[in-house]
Amino acid sequence: MSNTPGFDFDIYSLSSYDYYLPEELIAQSPAQQRDHSRLLVMDRDTGELTDEPYFYDIEKYLHKGDVLVRNNTKVIPARLLGEKKETHAHVELLLLNELKDQKDVWQCLVGNAHAVKLGTKVYFGQNDELVAECVEVQEEGLRLFHFIYKGIFMEVLDALGKMPLPPYIHQQLGDNSRYQTVYAKIEGSAAAPTAGFHFTNELFEKLKAKGVEVVDITLHIGLGTFRPVKTDDIRKHDMHSEFYMMSQEAADALNKAKAEKRRIIAIGTTPTRTLESVMQKYGKFTKCSGDTKLFIYPGFQYKAIDCLITNFHLPKSTLVMLVSAFSSRDHILNAYKHAVENKYRFFSFGDAMFIHRDKID
Repeated sequence: MSNTPGFDFDIYSLSSYDYYLPEELIAQSPAQQRDHSRLLVMDRDTGELTDEPYFYDIEKYLHKGDVLVRNNTKVIPARLLGEKKETHAHVELLLLNELKDQKDVWQCLVGNAHAVKLGTKVYFGQNDELVAECVEVQEEGLRLFHFIYKGIFMEVLDALGKMPLPPYIHQQLGDNSRYQTVYAKIEGSAAAPTAGFHFTNELFEKLKAKGVEVVDITLHIGLGTFRPVKTDDIRKHDMHSEFYMMSQEAADALNKAKAEKRRIIAIGTTPTRTLESVMQKYGKFTKCSGDTKLFIYPGFQYKAIDCLITNFHLPKSTLVMLVSAFSSRDHILNAYKHAVENKYRFFSFGDAMFIHRDKID
């Protein structure tokens, strides 16, 4: 199947990004040791596959001068379970992002959304330590809530909230730190940048000693990353915006790497979308912050990154489309078929994939 836009309309069909996945391959818990997950290495151009028994074997494929870009966002306990006082109806909120111009007003995805109208109040905690009042009704289960509390909001959230694990994970974590990367720093995400789960501080130190550079950027992950595609023509899918930041230090390091033709390697799809958004907007890396709705699918021309470390993503998801655009749909689906046949573990707590190109233009 062609990946050239205009030559094969199927490349824009949602069903083109489906694949068979046995349910038992969906990882329900992380690897006992972060860097002991498995690693599938794929040549970006040829699709050639190499199986590595452990993620830490990625060291063999990284060279002096390479730049690893990681998303240092930190997941907040964004899942709140509360009730309406008058009816005792249970209401679940997933906090997505705080409005920049209105303190304590958050956009939330609402379970039991039909029970939440304008003015509805939802109470949390045994002593109503947190109250959320709906101040705007939006589409598809989204609402704006004004939160009322005493003290520091993040401390209240830490006490009452739960980690927002994906719906395909059916058990709570014993250790919430396993749903954070070891480099998580800036609070604000409703989901984790899961490709980073495989890294340990020791592995970073080993890579730095080899001459690999590490650069941090921030993208707070919200609905845009994991919202399902509901349109048969993927071009009609509307991404929700997510907030990103790039520092002057990061911009300088990345521009220098580009000028010296060194590889820029994204640890996951969220730094990928951040870097490509900045490059698309400014034509170079620059100190900036803003919102991105960038939706990457085949036909997109990558300008920022050369290699990608990623997990195995849900069928028909925007993330499968992103990695298909990075290599090709056929290479990616062939790699996923190989991963299924060789019983790799899938999704957030699953194994990793390194899509690489040794030489760059």
